[in-house]
Amino acid sequence: MGFNVKVDGNWRSFRHRNYRILFPANTISNIGSWAQRVAQDWLVLELTHSGTYLGIVTAIQFTPVLFFSLHGGALADRFNKRKLLMGTNALGAFSAIALGVLVMTNNIQLWHVFALAAVLGISTAVDAPVRQAFAAEIVGHDDLPNAVSLNSANFNAGRLIGPALSGLLIAAFGTGPSFLVNGVSYLFAIGALMAMNEKEFFHQDRPKSMTNVREGLRYALARPDIYVVMLMVFFLGTFGLNFQIFNALMATKEFGKGPASYGLLGTFVAIGSFSGAIASARLERFRKTRFVILAGGVFASAVMVLSIMPNYTAYAIFLPICGVTALTTMITANSIVQVNSDPAIRGRVMGIYLLIFMGGTPVGSPLIGVMAEVIGIRLTIASCGAISLIATTLIWLKYKDRVDVPEDISVAAVLKTANGNQDN
Repeated sequence: MGFNVKVDGNWRSFRHRNYRILFPANTISNIGSWAQRVAQDWLVLELTHSGTYLGIVTAIQFTPVLFFSLHGGALADRFNKRKLLMGTNALGAFSAIALGVLVMTNNIQLWHVFALAAVLGISTAVDAPVRQAFAAEIVGHDDLPNAVSLNSANFNAGRLIGPALSGLLIAAFGTGPSFLVNGVSYLFAIGALMAMNEKEFFHQDRPKSMTNVREGLRYALARPDIYVVMLMVFFLGTFGLNFQIFNALMATKEFGKGPASYGLLGTFVAIGSFSGAIASARLERFRKTRFVILAGGVFASAVMVLSIMPNYTAYAIFLPICGVTALTTMITANSIVQVNSDPAIRGRVMGIYLLIFMGGTPVGSPLIGVMAEVIGIRLTIASCGAISLIATTLIWLKYKDRVDVPEDISVAAVLKTANGNQDN
């Protein structure tokens, strides 16, 4: 079931055969996903020359999170996660390949981009909470924090390669090949899921009937260590983590650059993000809610500084600082929510977490696009950082004495307490 040599420290999740199978396939899939993100943004700018439409298509892609992520978490608690992920990857592959074919045949229209972004959004909304909860089944509870860090490193390794690759493909052949690359990359993930051995999973008992998402909400609200993290993630995710929009508009409107230079900015973000993901594997002892608040404040400040970078080179050089502070914060937040949640309700809690993390995007992205048109992209970036910093400060002042609670609290005990409070 494991290597012949001892695997520990930063890499101990690789002791598990199923993790070793899925990890490289996810790397390929992540490269494809980041290639598509860059191509989709560039395609929208080609079709519309508008930051407003760029914000709208981002909102459309993330709107399904509002409707499906909670149910995706419930599905994760109820059904076979591996089979669910095979289905979501197949839907994502269809969306990417269809978009690539439309571009390559010169039949693409803006409404096609909107519709297929919505399809991809539905796939992601269900996939994300299932994938998060699936990690515990692959490596077990003890190695889960390490797997979260390695998965984030994997995601950002894709971010190192995907945007730059997509920028080169766009410059040489247009946006179509980037979508096709992503479509094919999903097939690697599906193949890896099919090759996994379910007998080696760390199975949790599933409820005998369809689970109730309201139980997940009551559970999260009864845990200050969890709901304070979710508050932080909402503000940082909605206003701070908008580098795709920030970079697209800074590259085109502020610095007058082309697609290759725009794609390279994504790689610079990923340098910091990848470094933060690798370093976080050594920061497990700091994975406390207080640390999320502190790190979030540092990230918000970095976003504000980013807005005043005078030229393309300085902007690109500073992006890794934003990336490392963002990923350190988000990996810690993700780990706290996953590890501190009772396994019986983890899928639903992760559905709530991802709803909060990505659910603000449908509102935030169009707002950021409009703000960029009205007040300029620099002032927009500064405003996003300021909003995040103000929210972080208020959260600290209100909750600083309420975030340290015992980590091992069963779902039954929490829900019993919550129900008792409601009765009173």
